[in-house]
Amino acid sequence: MEVTITVNGTAHTLDIEPRELLVHVLREDLRLTGTHIGCDSTSCGACTVLYDGVPVKSCTLFGVQAEGVEITTVEGLLTAAGLDPMQAAFKEHHGLQCGYCTPGMMLVGKALIEQNPAPSDDDVRDAIGGNICRCTGYMNIVKAIQAAAAAQQQSAPTPAPANA
Repeated sequence: MEVTITVNGTAHTLDIEPRELLVHVLREDLRLTGTHIGCDSTSCGACTVLYDGVPVKSCTLFGVQAEGVEITTVEGLLTAAGLDPMQAAFKEHHGLQCGYCTPGMMLVGKALIEQNPAPSDDDVRDAIGGNICRCTGYMNIVKAIQAAAAAQQQSAPTPAPANA
């Protein structure tokens, strides 16, 4: 079945099996191997991608369901200017651990701070609740997501005064 899927801002027209999972389309057809396969049962979150900005586990969706949707993988966080604040914060705050859960954690964190620019510890822990870190590095992951939120706020343009 021919579908056009937009991943990290680039449209790809692919001939895929209707029953092929999105995670396999990303990894095998598009060679975006930052999206990991962990459990194949929606339990671990290693395969998390952003589906029109919303974190989803790509092992729960068929590739054909991504037609007309913007998919963001961890590879899409990198810009010409360098690391996304989320990637830089994970590096700086040692949120990487073994790295297997890291792409999913970063994308969940990215979606969280888009909705909540100053998340509390509980907000972050709630957001990453569907993702498992087998290294149990949750404290550093929480710190990294909060640091990325702070960095994003500092880089946001300052609104003009109301009486200007």
